[in-house]
Amino acid sequence: MSDSQHPVRPADPSPVPVELAETAAVMLSEVRDRSPLVHSVTNNVVTGFTANVLLALGAAPAMVDIVGEAGLFAGAADGLLVNLGTPAVEQRDAMREAAAGANEAGTPWVLDPVAIGVLPIRTALAAELVAARPTAVRGNASEILALAGAGAGGRGVDASDDAESARPAALELARRFGAVIAVSGPEDLITDGSAVVRVANGHELLTRVTGGGCALGSVIAAFLGVRGDRSVLEAVVSAHVAYEVAAERALEFASGPGTFAAHFLDALAAVSPDEVRAAARIRFEEVAA
Repeated sequence: MSDSQHPVRPADPSPVPVELAETAAVMLSEVRDRSPLVHSVTNNVVTGFTANVLLALGAAPAMVDIVGEAGLFAGAADGLLVNLGTPAVEQRDAMREAAAGANEAGTPWVLDPVAIGVLPIRTALAAELVAARPTAVRGNASEILALAGAGAGGRGVDASDDAESARPAALELARRFGAVIAVSGPEDLITDGSAVVRVANGHELLTRVTGGGCALGSVIAAFLGVRGDRSVLEAVVSAHVAYEVAAERALEFASGPGTFAAHFLDALAAVSPDEVRAAARIRFEEVAA
C-alpha cells in the first residue's frame, strides 16, 4: 500500500511524545512491581540472554517449547513471545500451539519473524502465524517487508533495508492483521495503522550482542502483560523506550560488545522511571485513513 494512498498529516504539535514518555516511565515501574510471567518460545541461540534480560527488567521468564505444554503455558502466562530464529520441527508445532493457547486465553503475544524472506520454512511459518493475529510483530525492515510480501528478506538475520522503507509494509500489516508493527533500526518505527511513532533511543552495540533484538521481543511481551487499559501501541513504544534508554546508560561503562552485554543487564535493572521519562526521544504522527 503506497504512501500516496495513505498521505501523512503534519506532525501533531500536541504533547503526545511527552505523554508517551510518561507512559513508558510508569509502565517500567509496573513491570517491576507486577513481575509479569513471560513465556518465550524463542531460538536456542538467545535463550539465556533473553531470560537474563527479563530477570534484570523485573519480569519472570519461562521457555516452554514442548508440544503438549506450550499451549497450556501460554494460557497461564502474562505475555508470549514467538521467535522464529531456530524453528526445528517440534518447536514449530510448539509455536503454533502456544499462539493458539494465547489466543484462547486472551494472552497478548509477540511474533518475531527472524530471517524470513529467502528461507522457505520459516517464511511459510511466519505467514501462518501472522494470520493467527499476534498482538504485536517486531522485526527488522527486511523481515517486515518479507512478511508483507514486499521484499525478499535480508542478509541472514541482518536487514538490507532501512526502517523508513518498510513504513508502507508496516502500515499495511497493521491494518490487515490488527497488530502493532515495530520495525527496528537506528530510529525504530512503530505503528498501529493509524499512527506512526519513531523512537530514536538505543545504540548500535545492541546489534553486536547476540540476542539484542530477540530479547526486545520478550520485553515487549512483558509490557503488554501489564498494559491494562492502555493501547497496544503505548505498551510497545514503552518497551522500546525503556529497553533503549537502558542501552544508552550501559554505554557509559562499556568498552565494547562484551562489556556492553554485561553492563546492559545492569542498566536494565538500575534504570529509573525518571531517567526513562527524561531521556526518551520520540516522534509521533497520525496517518490519514
